[in-house]
This record gives sequence, structure tokens and C-alpha cells, in this order.
Amino acid sequence: MKTSSLIFIKKTGRIMLITLSILLTVILMLVATLWFLSPGKPQPFLGANGKPLEGSISEKIHVEINGIDQGMFIQSKNIKNPVLLFVHGGPGMPEYWLTQQYPTGLEEFFTVVWWEQRGAGLSYDPDIPSKTMTVQQFVDDTLEVTRYLRRRFDQEKIYLLGHSWGSFIGIQAAAQAPELFHAYIGMGQIADQLQSEQLAYEFALSYYKEISDLQMVSKLEAAPPTMTVPLPANYEAIRDAYMHTAGIGTTHEMNSVITGIFLPSLSFREYTLAEKMNLWRGKVYSRSSDFGLWESMLTTDLIQQVTELDIPVYFFHGQYDYTCAYPLAKAYFDQLQAPLKGFYTFEESAHSPLFEEPEKTVNILIQDVLIRKISLADKE
Repeated sequence: MKTSSLIFIKKTGRIMLITLSILLTVILMLVATLWFLSPGKPQPFLGANGKPLEGSISEKIHVEINGIDQGMFIQSKNIKNPVLLFVHGGPGMPEYWLTQQYPTGLEEFFTVVWWEQRGAGLSYDPDIPSKTMTVQQFVDDTLEVTRYLRRRFDQEKIYLLGHSWGSFIGIQAAAQAPELFHAYIGMGQIADQLQSEQLAYEFALSYYKEISDLQMVSKLEAAPPTMTVPLPANYEAIRDAYMHTAGIGTTHEMNSVITGIFLPSLSFREYTLAEKMNLWRGKVYSRSSDFGLWESMLTTDLIQQVTELDIPVYFFHGQYDYTCAYPLAKAYFDQLQAPLKGFYTFEESAHSPLFEEPEKTVNILIQDVLIRKISLADKE
């Protein structure tokens, strides 16, 4: 072999070793950073003296719910406050970690329980019996968590707030056991999700044509949703991207699930590194077609299934929300029978008014929900 060839091979080998060394260093630094950002412990609320606030609670716990170990965060500056159970979206997408980026202020006025549903986040376990991953089981879990909270905080009734998928199971729980709740609050309320996908598609197609985004127009025209399930794989593949880029996704300002959801979840300090991994493992697990939770939500028309509630009902909906289409939520509200009901439009929000307009959300909860009024609701 010529000397020049040997020199070339040696130089190439050195470059590869240096590159691998740099890559390994970067990986180790990223792991170390993630580890540093993952102490996994909620911070206590502090008083003016710098000590934990008397009567407050800030904890991460696991409780056996219907035979499955399930996790939750409980936050309150006064445990005598009314209890508010937050039922998260998905299936399989807990939301408490979003409060690090989008503080809600709920803990000032409520004992807020951020329950992470079976198979999701803190409650992720791949060995959960598959036969229990059903819509009715999630409704039953919601009711059992409610009973646990009533016993623990010695409150006869609590407030139930369901978001997105959480509104799908939450409103069914409220209908099945209204005696457990003061009121039901639906945020990004699901009505007829299969029809919602059609409205979102039509809105987005018009939007991208208007701004002359021909690449996205082409993608959408090649992948329309159907009125049958499962939805086409090519539609599912672009769903998050087209919604968030059009401002009709998780928040009106969020234009990417990577920068808006995935990366912020890695910086959440109250999860351990393993729990952060389980957050995303749980999302994939819960959306498995083996369970059919997503498909059940798509094919259930709540407008026909849950026609009345025996407790006050409040719908919080962003006007830009087409994840769960605003027009359908309003139509559902108009038909739903309840002793008291109020619909609240959030003009600056898409799918998450609590995180996008927290001050307005809290004001409505204090001034209307807690005292059974609808003074701040939309006027007909």
C-alpha cells in the first residue's frame, strides 16, 4: 500500500475518533443536563418567612385506583379550599408539567388535583391489563379518584374540570354520578370528534390557501380525513403539524409540538428522568389501536349520548380551537340540558384557555362557578 494511502487512512481514523469523542461528550452533557433538570420533587409553597406555608400542600403521590397504582400532583396554598380535579387530555397526555411554562394560579383558590390517568405519565405501566383500557374504565377511575379526594379532604362534593379527551370521560362521569360534584367544567369540550376532524381540515385548507402555503395545501389535499375510523394514516401523520402551524392546536401561539410540548416537557423539574421518558411512552401506549381509546372517542357522538346533566355546567372554549372544534362545542352546549349552564368564549385562545388566558379562567371560576352564577358567560 502506498504511503499516501496509509497517511489518508490514519487521518480519517483520527477524524472519526475525534468526531465520536465529541459526539459522546455532547450526549453525556445532554444526559447530565436532563438529570440536573429532573430532581422529581414538587417545591413547597413558602410563606413570607421563607418557610413552608402553613396549611398548604404540594405533593406527588401514588394511590391505588381500581386495582392500578396511579399518580397525581396535588397543589394548594390552603387545603381547606374547594377541591378541583383536572382530568387531562390525550388519551395519555398529562398536563400538569405545562404549568411550569404556563402558571395557572389555581392553587390560590382551589386544592388542585392533577391526576395522571392509567397508562399515562406517573401511571404508566405496560403491564396494565389491556381489558381495562376502555372508556368506561376511565370513567370509573375518574369517579374513584373523586371518592378518594372526598374522603381525604373531607369534602362532600368536588369540582370536575375535563380538558379535551378529559372532557370526553369527564362529562360521562358527571352524568353517571352527579351527586359527587358541585359542577362540571368542560375545557376544549369534545362533542362529535369525527365531525370535528372534518371542520378542522376544512378550516386549515382554507387558511393555508389564503396565506399561499402551497406545500401544506398539497399535503392536506393528498390526505383528507374520512368519516370512518381509523382515520387515514397519512392524515394522522400531518394532523399535529397542520393544526399547530395554523394556530388551532394546543395553544394559538404554539406552532410546533416539538418546541412547544416535547422540549418543555424535558425541562419540567417535578418529574424524574425516568418519569419524563414515561410521559412519552405513556402517550404512545395509550393511543395504541389495541385499546381503541382514540377510535372510541372519534366514533362517539356525545351530543346524542349525554343529553343532560343534573349539575351546573360551564364550557370554556377558545375561539381558535379546532382540535375540538369550537362550533361543535357551542352547538352541544346549546342542546345540553342542565339546571344552570354558561358558555365562555376565550378570544385569544385555541385549545387550552387555562394555560393561554389563566387570569380570565380563574376570574370565571371565582365569580361564577364557585357561587353558581353565569354573570360572565357569553350573552346570547
